Amino acid sequence: MTRHSLIIDCDPGQDDAIALLLALSSPDELEVLGITTVAGNVPLDLTQRNARLMCDLAGREDMKVHAGCDRPLVRDLITAENVHGSTGIDGVEIGTPRTPLQPQHAVDFIVDTLRGAANESITLVPVGPLTNIATAMNQAPDILPKIRQIVMMGGAMREGGNHSPSAEFNMLVDPHAAKIMFDCGRPIVTMGLDVSHQVLASRARVERIRALGNPVADAACGMLNFFSRHDSKKYGADGAPLHDPCTIAWLLRPEIFQGKHCNIEVETDSPLTLGHTAVDFWGVTDRAENAVWMFKADADAFYELLIERLARYGSA
Repeated sequence: MTRHSLIIDCDPGQDDAIALLLALSSPDELEVLGITTVAGNVPLDLTQRNARLMCDLAGREDMKVHAGCDRPLVRDLITAENVHGSTGIDGVEIGTPRTPLQPQHAVDFIVDTLRGAANESITLVPVGPLTNIATAMNQAPDILPKIRQIVMMGGAMREGGNHSPSAEFNMLVDPHAAKIMFDCGRPIVTMGLDVSHQVLASRARVERIRALGNPVADAACGMLNFFSRHDSKKYGADGAPLHDPCTIAWLLRPEIFQGKHCNIEVETDSPLTLGHTAVDFWGVTDRAENAVWMFKADADAFYELLIERLARYGSA
């Protein structure tokens, strides 16, 4: 069994929150060195609070949570309260977190942690805009050899865009940061909308989670029920796509997904297609492959994994 040492970079968001709960339920496979937050789904003061609340919920008040960049590299910040609610994690009780916020900036934490690590030893798991990751790479290019792989959520190919006609939200918020990451030369696994739209939190699946009867499962159901109201109406589907947990699920059970080595480029100039991910799926250009593009998921296996891991938090 491979154990991954990782840093999760996120902008919770209900789906980020589920990704954190999935990761923190799996200490045998995943050593979470720290959680860094970035402005995205909601502003930074809320994303860092939400990440800390998930650590509380998981019984991991010892987890290091660091707040990072409060705006993209070049653009003004776009947020998504229309999807996630005013708190970012509407559907769960909000209070003052017990898990402390670390004083160190997230970018400095990423740089220092990688510099202190062996080569190819740490996996980065960014599931929000890539501002923190790109800033760390720009400030300290010497950290690149320390990165084992980057397993990220973002982009779209056949599914088009979810926040503009051609761009997925994380890519649209900070396309310049995304370009830096895709150009970094390290192995990248990309979970885009093409995969996440296959793993719907249907009513039947949410009820199976509710039946676990523990506080974590109850909170997950509350968040998923709120989260689903937007995408169910938008797509006419039974439940919302669980985007960000795909990254953690792949680390735990890579056989759930199918992918292909491709070249991925991010549009940074066009007002019409800003943030578009141009995925050369069929190799029609001479651009070098720079990522694995995941294109298929076994939704039933994904939810079996998620339910089994949420059950680890106890039962009624």
